[in-house]
Amino acid sequence: MLTQGMSWGRYPKVHQNHLQITQRPMTFPSTVGKLLPRGNGRSYGDSCLIPNGTLLHMRGVDRFISFDASTGRLCCEAGVTLAEIIDLVLPQGWFLPVTPGTRFVTVAGAIANDVHGKNHHFTGTFGHYVKAFELLRSDGSQLLCTSDNLQDGWFSATVGGLGLTGLITWAEIQLRRVASPYLETENIRFGSLEEFFSISSASSATHEYSVAWIDCLSTGRSRGRGHFTRADHSTASIDERPRDCVTDKNIPFIPPFSLVNKFTLRPFNTLYFWRQRASHKRFVSHLLPFFYPLDGIRNWNRMYGPDGFLQYQCVLPPTTARDGVDALLEEISRSGSGSFLAVLKEFGNIVSRGMLSFPRPGTTLALDFPNNGQGVMRLLDRLDRIVDEAGGALYPAKDARMSAASFQRAYVRWQEFSQYLDPRFSSGFWRRVTE
Repeated sequence: MLTQGMSWGRYPKVHQNHLQITQRPMTFPSTVGKLLPRGNGRSYGDSCLIPNGTLLHMRGVDRFISFDASTGRLCCEAGVTLAEIIDLVLPQGWFLPVTPGTRFVTVAGAIANDVHGKNHHFTGTFGHYVKAFELLRSDGSQLLCTSDNLQDGWFSATVGGLGLTGLITWAEIQLRRVASPYLETENIRFGSLEEFFSISSASSATHEYSVAWIDCLSTGRSRGRGHFTRADHSTASIDERPRDCVTDKNIPFIPPFSLVNKFTLRPFNTLYFWRQRASHKRFVSHLLPFFYPLDGIRNWNRMYGPDGFLQYQCVLPPTTARDGVDALLEEISRSGSGSFLAVLKEFGNIVSRGMLSFPRPGTTLALDFPNNGQGVMRLLDRLDRIVDEAGGALYPAKDARMSAASFQRAYVRWQEFSQYLDPRFSSGFWRRVTE
C-alpha cells in the first residue's frame, strides 16, 4: 500500500511502499515496481526515496558480528548505526576514522554515500576504511566485495553508489585508536573569506580536523567572516567515561512556519559571530559534541516548518574555489536567504574509491535553505550556474533538485557506474538525473 514518505529535509514528499527487513538471510519481495534500501533516513533529498516503488527498511538488521579490540577490525550488519559503534568501541579505545556530522546514520548508508568528515585532508572518505561487504542482488546472487579486489568494479560502484547496486547486508570496517574521548581544540574568529583560506591552508598541515562556520549574510569586506575550528585527538586521559551529547533539547512539534527566516537569521548570525570575545580560544572538547553538534537537538529538522528545507552542498576545484565561493556568498547575501549552519571546508587530495563519490580536491560549502517555494528554487538555480561555471559538483546525498546536465557533467563515471545497477533498484534521484 502506497503511503507518503519523505527524507530528513522533509522535501520532497512521495508515495511509496514500505517493507521492514529484520534479519539475514533475506529475500526480495515479488513486488511490482522498483526497490531501494533505506538506512536511518538521514539523507536530505530524494536519493533515499523511491516514488511508487518499495522502500526496504534496513534498520532492523542491526547485529554486531565480530570486533577485535586488539586490531580495531569491526564486522556488523548493514543497519548498525555509527552511534551504536561508538557506544561499543570508544570505551575500548577506538573510534571511527571518518565520520559525518551525525552519528545517526547506518554503516550501509555511510558506505552508499561514501561520507566524509572534518579530516578529509588527512584520511579521505569512509570508503577508504571499508575492508569488505556482502552485496545481495535482486536475482538472489551474493557478491563478496573487498578493498583488495577493486578490479571487478563492484566495490567501487557500491561505495558512493547511493544504494543502487544492490543490498549491503554486512560490512567490515577498520577503526582507529584514540587515547581518550577528548580533542585538543582551537577556535579562531576570522573576518573575511581571504582569512579563511589562509588559516585553512596553514591548518591542513598541522591539524587532523578543520572546519569553519561562516556568516552567509555578511557583505562587503566582511563577506565570508566566521569561526575556524581545528582539532586533534587528545593524548591526555582526562575522563574516560563517554558522555552523550544528546540532551533533553527537542523540537516537539512542527511549527506552522519556518523558524529560520529573515527576522531570525541575521540577528542569530551576528550574535554567533561575536559569541567569542577573543580572536583565538583553546579548549578541550569531548568528541561527541564536537563531531555531532546537531545530534544534541532531537528532531531539529522540524524547525523549518511543514514545507521542510533544502540542503545545498557543493565542492569547487582549487583553481576556481576562491572566486566561486565568493560569488556564491554574494548571491546568497543578496537574496536575504541563508542558513544558521553554513559550513566551509577544504577537501584534501586523497582520491575517493567510489565511482560516484562526491569528495574531491577543492572547497566545499554546505547550507540549509527553508523551502519557501519558487523563491528558493530560483536562488538555487542561480547557485547552480556558479557551480557549473566553476567546474564544481553538488552532493547527491543532500540534493533534491539538481539537473541531469549538472550531474552528468560533474560525475563523469556515471555511465560506467550504470553497468553495475541492480535492474530492480532505482530512486527518485537516479530517475531525475539519468532518465
